[in-house]
Amino acid sequence: MNTQNQNGYMLLFRGNDWTKSLSPEEKQKVTDQWMAWFRRLTDEGKAIAGNPLEPAGKIISGKNRVVSDGPFAESKEAIGGYFLLDVASFDDAVAIARECPGLPFGVQVEVRPVAAECPLASELKTEVQLANA
Repeated sequence: MNTQNQNGYMLLFRGNDWTKSLSPEEKQKVTDQWMAWFRRLTDEGKAIAGNPLEPAGKIISGKNRVVSDGPFAESKEAIGGYFLLDVASFDDAVAIARECPGLPFGVQVEVRPVAAECPLASELKTEVQLANA
């Protein structure tokens, strides 16, 4: 799948408990590797943005817009951070994801193309165009 996407690609890093089995020295080593990886990608113009996410937040849901504490996903599924990439293809984004220093410790990296607009908006435009044709 070597598709191109003008809007970039998002790497989502899943798994918040990958450091539990590491010594403080090992944590520092992996953290340094992670930062060097991000700096290199930034210097190469491939990473536009990236940050870790705090573990706590709020979830807003339902038609009454109920606010509750969260997220409460299993720690292996929780999103711990992201990178926004500007690369030529999906394959390039996957190749970068495969370099993630957290992979040997249980981190999972989800690679997603960024959409130009909300898919629902695109569907509605198409439906309106068909209805007016």
